[in-house]
Amino acid sequence: MVRFGIIGTNWITDRFVQAAGETGEFELTAVYSRTEQRGNEFGEKYGIPFRYTDLEQFASSSEFDAVYIASPTYMHARQAIACMDGGKHVLCEKPIASNAKEARAMIEAAKRNDVLFMEAMMTTQLPNFEAVREHLGELGTIRRYFASYCQYSSRYDAYKQGEVLNAFDPRFSNGALMDLGVYCLYPLVALFGKPDRIQANAHMLASGVDGEGSILLAYEEMDAVVMYSKISSSYAPAEIQGELATMVIHPINSPESVEIRYRDGSVKKLTRPQDHSFMYYEARNFIDLLKRGEREDATNSWSNSLYTMEVMEEARRQIGLVFPADME
Repeated sequence: MVRFGIIGTNWITDRFVQAAGETGEFELTAVYSRTEQRGNEFGEKYGIPFRYTDLEQFASSSEFDAVYIASPTYMHARQAIACMDGGKHVLCEKPIASNAKEARAMIEAAKRNDVLFMEAMMTTQLPNFEAVREHLGELGTIRRYFASYCQYSSRYDAYKQGEVLNAFDPRFSNGALMDLGVYCLYPLVALFGKPDRIQANAHMLASGVDGEGSILLAYEEMDAVVMYSKISSSYAPAEIQGELATMVIHPINSPESVEIRYRDGSVKKLTRPQDHSFMYYEARNFIDLLKRGEREDATNSWSNSLYTMEVMEEARRQIGLVFPADME
């Protein structure tokens, strides 16, 4: 069993706890919350014996070995570094940090403390993503990657009524790119590496974050088109277009189906069984890495997390999206 602590007491944490429980090797022993009430409510819900409101006490606790961090993005770096300095292994929700400077500091903390550190990007941990990777060679020379993640946010209705919730508040290092665009960009970087150059465009909201946007990314022999939005919806699947065939992936954020469509009209189904909840696979892999004594995942690697953050940072520079965290 691996003893886990939790930072963050929201819906995504509930999903993670339930998914990690499916591994049979997850024991939840500690929770950190900034407010005692929230911490106690979460603790009672899951029977968590140790509850903390002081980050340093939590990070130095001997009651857990690894931590799952699902707090607002602007808190990720400080909390992750504190935990790693306390000797804890860290699984940190996407996006891993507010900017590349923070991401580099987190990686350095992992190296300094010899701990496992992984971004909780579930997409690239799924069996169907492995199917994508393993069959890329059947497409011939790849010329284009296309991915769209546009999902109208219920919080946008509140925004239009004058209430700026966390999702549209730059103080939390939020917005459409950070929340949804990352799901399109991380698989791209994991499959093809860091692009040579990018061109970004977005619609900026009065609150200071992007409501939607698009990015063109150039590689030596291919290009990529990424679209994302929190103020409109799209139902388009992702595609990887090669000279021999096109791979169709749906949806990009949690692939449930993968197939190759050849020019002659034939179709090859690649979809693999995914019998567990989506977050199970990242939890399972993190625990397996920890048991093997490894400090970095091959797919959700430090370099892939950093490259993705650098792409998003350049996109933010081009569209004028600045977070308070960038000023620190």
